[in-house]
Amino acid sequence: MNILIKNALAILPEGCAENVTVCIKDNIIAAVNSVPADFTADKVIDASDKLLVPGFINAHTHVHMTALRNRADDLNFMTWLFDKVIPMEDKLTPQDAYFSIQLACMEMLESGITCFLDMHMFPDLIVRATLDAGMRAVISRGFQGGREDLEGGKRRIREAKADIEKFKGIPTIGFMLAPHAPYTCDGDYLDEIAALADDMGLGINTHLSESQDEQDTIMKRYGMSPAEYYDSHGILRSNTVCAHCVYLSDSDMELLAKRGTSVAHNAASNMKLGNGFADVPAMLGHGINVCLGTDSAASNNNQSILREMQLTALIHKGTHREATTLPASAVFDMATVNGAKALGLADKVGEIVVGKCADLSLYDLNSSGLIPIGDPKAALCYSSAGLKAETVIVNGQLLLEKGEFKTIDAERVRHEIRELIKRL
Repeated sequence: MNILIKNALAILPEGCAENVTVCIKDNIIAAVNSVPADFTADKVIDASDKLLVPGFINAHTHVHMTALRNRADDLNFMTWLFDKVIPMEDKLTPQDAYFSIQLACMEMLESGITCFLDMHMFPDLIVRATLDAGMRAVISRGFQGGREDLEGGKRRIREAKADIEKFKGIPTIGFMLAPHAPYTCDGDYLDEIAALADDMGLGINTHLSESQDEQDTIMKRYGMSPAEYYDSHGILRSNTVCAHCVYLSDSDMELLAKRGTSVAHNAASNMKLGNGFADVPAMLGHGINVCLGTDSAASNNNQSILREMQLTALIHKGTHREATTLPASAVFDMATVNGAKALGLADKVGEIVVGKCADLSLYDLNSSGLIPIGDPKAALCYSSAGLKAETVIVNGQLLLEKGEFKTIDAERVRHEIRELIKRL
């Protein structure tokens, strides 16, 4: 379908501009601020009172866990994970997970997210649920294993390889390999994953330095920091995304910067689980590519990138006692171009540029919190409470139009989620 968006206030790479026109031909942005002579629109969107932005990128989540929202709160990290979340995860059926993923897609679309990086435990199903929703995703089967769980570790790798083979070539679906964390993967298992990533040409998605307990465990077990442990087994590389990174030392940051490794900052999850504040300004100072993730709704209770942007823009000003720390423009980049780079999609998404995929979100400028709009990037960071995207396009397809889901049966999803939580 060819779509013409006209009269928009838009955030473009060169800055914010009024009365912007965008032509979408099939799934590609064909023109910005001009209409080619041979372009015929199948649909026209008058964005006279709309803010047009590149689709936001959620660089760390676990969408199958959305149904676990509001069921394991006010708990320390290890208690939350091992005593509450994992037992509930184990009760999820494939159908439960499917609708949990669909619910996550609904929530992400409503916040303007068009693409996400996910770590999951439901092979095949995660891809089908994402394709049914129409979103763009980079998907990774979570790996846990080693000498104490040789068969389990091998099975998870087999499942990942089967998905990658089955769904290769789909333009909106990519894959990474996902060692869960330093404390759930031994060195031999990490070596196997690193070698497989080389063989398959895939990136790596993982958790790193999320908690003090992790720091202490890895230091006691191996005599080095979690970052050093990962690096000793080839996990840190230019196409690796490490979520959290709350406890990185200065030398750890230097190591990640040297390897070109990206960090997905999860402000809400890190605070809610009592893990602290990742030093994002220091990471940026070292030249690390930092992007934003929500983490699962089981840990931060929602999938809104707008809340992550707001928290990121605010908390580091407070922790550093400096109002100029992480300006809105930098946070906006973390949610767009930095995320695209981390996911290996910099040539496809993250900006409103001719030739890139048409992943776009529109917000209603009549929303009370956006009046007056002022600086649109600042508005999204500081005055977006309660804001929802009105229209969202992914790969040239309308997934949300005037607040209505076009590819998801929202009522069915809500019903199924309410039924499944009775069993958890």
